[in-house]
Amino acid sequence: MPGPLMMFRLNRCVMFAGWLFVATVACVQSSAGDETQPLSRRPNVVLIMADDIGWEAFSCYGGEDYNTKRLDELCRLGVRFSHCYSTPLCTPSRVQIMTGKYNFRNYTHFGYLNPSEPTFGRLMRDAGYATAIAGKWQLNGLANRLPGFDDNTRPYHFGFDEYLLWQLTKGKNRDDGGGERYWSPVLEHNGRLLSIEENANKFGPDMMCDFVCDFIERKCNEPFFVYYPMLLVHDPFVPTPDTLGGRGRGHDANRQKPSEKKENFVAMVNYMDKIVGRIVDKIESVGQLENTLIIFTSDNGTNRTIESQWNGQTIRGGKGGTTDMGTHVPLIAYWKGQTPRGRVVDDLVDFTDFVPTLAELAGVDAGLVDGRSFLPQLLGQTGNPRQWVLCHYQPWWGPEPGHFARNQLYKLYRDGRYYRIAEDLGEVDDLTKGTAGEEGEAARGFLSSVLDLSPPVPAGSGNKPDNKRTTHPSWPKIALEDPR
Repeated sequence: MPGPLMMFRLNRCVMFAGWLFVATVACVQSSAGDETQPLSRRPNVVLIMADDIGWEAFSCYGGEDYNTKRLDELCRLGVRFSHCYSTPLCTPSRVQIMTGKYNFRNYTHFGYLNPSEPTFGRLMRDAGYATAIAGKWQLNGLANRLPGFDDNTRPYHFGFDEYLLWQLTKGKNRDDGGGERYWSPVLEHNGRLLSIEENANKFGPDMMCDFVCDFIERKCNEPFFVYYPMLLVHDPFVPTPDTLGGRGRGHDANRQKPSEKKENFVAMVNYMDKIVGRIVDKIESVGQLENTLIIFTSDNGTNRTIESQWNGQTIRGGKGGTTDMGTHVPLIAYWKGQTPRGRVVDDLVDFTDFVPTLAELAGVDAGLVDGRSFLPQLLGQTGNPRQWVLCHYQPWWGPEPGHFARNQLYKLYRDGRYYRIAEDLGEVDDLTKGTAGEEGEAARGFLSSVLDLSPPVPAGSGNKPDNKRTTHPSWPKIALEDPR
């Protein structure tokens, strides 16, 4: 009988052979006219998620105030999705994207991911990938002092071999050893706390980018998975190194000046784009651009204090709310030689879809998830697109809850409000029964059936006692086509 180590190696070989078959089929089936390159191994994945920035703040989506030239370039070379939707707030989105489940199954506290939950980090590590995470964590339950809030091994538990994180076991309180994320940040690196003094005059996003680039260089000879939930562009809105001509700033520079708010926000967006470019350049320099899927998205809409010009309109950020300004986020993907050049995809995607997409790419089972893989669309194929997006939003912190189902054109709330959202971003014209036309009324019935098959959102806002928080982990999966 072979021993455990031999069995592990045999299983890895079988899994790799299965993946090679899947990848070969994908190359053969890629859209006509697009050149594909032979793949020598399982593809790497770099998943970048910006913080607090909606679709309107990217020039490739019609934004007029920002210079996102590196992301625009990825759009020209790869795929841009028109209809990707998150939840309106950071933690609900992070729990959803990492687990592939709607919030009614597993979200109980702001700033918390239950350690019992499987994540895409564990999925990719178990599939044989070297894994790393950098950026904002905020998932240990610091705000509520939940069990394990001070456990600095939690990233390892969730599947990441290495990490450089902000808000792992320390918050913003300097008296408790914490601090802000930008200038002279307090970070934690593979079990070691990096203090304000140690990081004096350093810029947190640069440190994260350096960590990611170093990991890619060290792991370029084996399949790797990097999850980079960026620090940028969340407030406070502060000067970047480019704003300051490369000069460092002390920790006190994290104080936001109202008079510089929009100016600094624009600079932060541009710097975020620059960091994405640095990572793409690193992947190319180590010879892995043809073997790496790069995905970029954002966790929710833009801060509500920011106004942006978009396609001739003024768009105010909608973070925390359930309008498009709170939930519509960019989704850009590039894999040299595999993604069709310059394709715009109108298929619906939500944050439950990332886990099954990664699982299909890695050739493993996604487990119990609510989403559907959009890997075929990334490769230029038709795929099997979902017909609706659901937002089950109970933040348990501050903002009011909400619940809606939508497609590309129409949006139906649980309380009956109904909008032709494609022409009514501000949700001003509520379509009463019989006023939406034949197409609109058919969509209303379809979206109503989705809501009828999903659990209601608990009422109220803020931090209810733990024993009054309801989840439905075993709720039946809702059909992603017409569930009627």
